[in-house]
Amino acid sequence: MVNSSIMNNRNLKEIASMGNYHVLEHEKDLSVSAYSAVDYYFSSKMNVRKRQLMLDFENSSYIVQAGAMQWMSGNVNTNTNVKGVGDFLGKMVSSAVTSESAIKPIYQGSGRMMLEPTYRYIILVDVSQWGTIVLDDGLFLACDGSLTQQTVARKNLSSAVLGGEGLFNLSLSGNGIAALESYVPYEELIEVVLDNDVMKIDGNMAIAWSGSLDFTVEKSGKSLLGSAVSGEGFVNVYRGSGKILLAPTAANFSANPAASSSNTGESQSKTSATGTAGKALGVLSDVLDIFG
Repeated sequence: MVNSSIMNNRNLKEIASMGNYHVLEHEKDLSVSAYSAVDYYFSSKMNVRKRQLMLDFENSSYIVQAGAMQWMSGNVNTNTNVKGVGDFLGKMVSSAVTSESAIKPIYQGSGRMMLEPTYRYIILVDVSQWGTIVLDDGLFLACDGSLTQQTVARKNLSSAVLGGEGLFNLSLSGNGIAALESYVPYEELIEVVLDNDVMKIDGNMAIAWSGSLDFTVEKSGKSLLGSAVSGEGFVNVYRGSGKILLAPTAANFSANPAASSSNTGESQSKTSATGTAGKALGVLSDVLDIFG
């Protein structure tokens, strides 16, 4: 049995929990230099703090973003969650189109795991309340091993290209819990419920939505000229019945470089890479994490 002072740490506070998921927040950033202390002090006053997800294992299993594990204790085993060469190639293709890691390891057994610190906000959701939940790129952090992951495509791919949006998204379905990394706190998120209705959003401010909704990118007006005159161009359109989790603003971390990346540990180097080459290096790094 491993004893740890993690729950007696006065600088750590549990701010949310669901099942065996525990979100811990660092009250202050203590491991900083004299040169950056002022920046981190005022950042903490604006609720820019390090947060970590702790998972308790009770003969259970979790799928975790590659490279996110910081430490684990107890009888916890890891496998690559890859079922043969075909499954591996499918995950590589899915990674290329969704900006998610190609291989998400699955951990199972009894014990405890702590994930890397992140400056984003960790949100816990009960997937069964969504039926199927579709995530915006880069939100996935961890989920129950019983959940099913799929890559879903938009109906009209050509308009998505014109609108500058992604073509594919990661979806989760089943009975279980998922942890998401959001760029805004849960208190600022708006949950919109559609009942055989339509919602149009200018920009990718929807961070998650029900898989039952038809999601397309369309002209804001009846014609390209009308859309150009209105200044809106293309909008994201959701039709049908389901839920949308909406952020009040688009992602923008330029004001605080410390919060611009996802995890502050080993996965920070992965998120700093951009473009096609960056994605390729990220995928290679994920593979080395699992097989290395």
